[in-house]
Amino acid sequence: MIVDVLIKLALAGAFLGMVLNLAGLLTWVERKQSAVMQDRIGANRADIFGFRMLGLFHGFADGIKMMTKEDFVPPFALRPWHSLAPVLSLTFSLVCLAALPYGGEFHFHGRAWTLQPLPLPGGIVFVMAMLSLGVHGVVMAGFASGNNYALLGGLRGAAQMISYEGAMLTALAAPLFVYGTLDLNEAVKWQGGTLFGFLPAWGIFVQPLACLLFLTAGAAETKRAPFDLPEGEAEIVGYFIEYSGMKFAMFMMNDFIETIVLAGLTTTLFLGGWQVPGLHGAGIGAAVVGLVAFIVKMSVVIWLLMQIRWTLPRFRFDQLLDLGWKNLLPLSILNFLVTAWFIYLKGPA
Repeated sequence: MIVDVLIKLALAGAFLGMVLNLAGLLTWVERKQSAVMQDRIGANRADIFGFRMLGLFHGFADGIKMMTKEDFVPPFALRPWHSLAPVLSLTFSLVCLAALPYGGEFHFHGRAWTLQPLPLPGGIVFVMAMLSLGVHGVVMAGFASGNNYALLGGLRGAAQMISYEGAMLTALAAPLFVYGTLDLNEAVKWQGGTLFGFLPAWGIFVQPLACLLFLTAGAAETKRAPFDLPEGEAEIVGYFIEYSGMKFAMFMMNDFIETIVLAGLTTTLFLGGWQVPGLHGAGIGAAVVGLVAFIVKMSVVIWLLMQIRWTLPRFRFDQLLDLGWKNLLPLSILNFLVTAWFIYLKGPA
């Protein structure tokens, strides 16, 4: 019993460290990917003993800078809530990652193990609930700063997140209805079949419109360009304008964590998760291959989101809300109705 607890704690620690390092790595990916698209060199100045490692050390420099900068709290701010806001935002995003199935079950030391840190029968409900709670950190940051501009940024962020949460949930209704489960691991197993005898039964082929709608709404939920109106640094006063040091870094890291969550959900529900066509088995080898497949698929989605970030111009706020309420939501409802009627008319398999 004690050994099992220690193993789970070690896995949880390794998982948390991996995610936080991945979020830090994404700062380098963003810089270099944008540089390639804009025909620039990108980050390349930070070095250790003359070694620059393609700019990888800029992430370490950012960490040192954030940890050593003064944690300034305005005298007119509500200090307890000002400190709690970034913690709430980052915590809820990190908890979402614990419910994702990173690999299938495997047998080791006489028992079955799973690469899903938090197995839940209603995993998708848990993830979406945690994501929706993240809006509290945004509003709290704007309100507790005692700055009217920060408050407007918080309200802008809350309106955006609530608008696109509805579109995200409605877009997921159709594929989840097809899978017949709210368990993320079971949804991945459903996608292990084939369509027409040769095409993987991944959600992107079964529900292509739902995949597109979910990705669009998810990109807006992460508050990244072209949906970065709550925090556009260049010309818009964001909700964390009164933050500095590690609190500012937590808000920035939260955006990358939310991007990872979105990529993980897309991989799980639309790209077959850890499924590899033609690969079967419950051994450690199959589990490792499935884990690698999940990471590769998730990386492709993150790359796509980065491409969108550096390709499309920012929306006006009225355009952003119109897109969510008048386009994505109606299309998601229509897609669900068509899916439900198709399954009903088709009858039991």
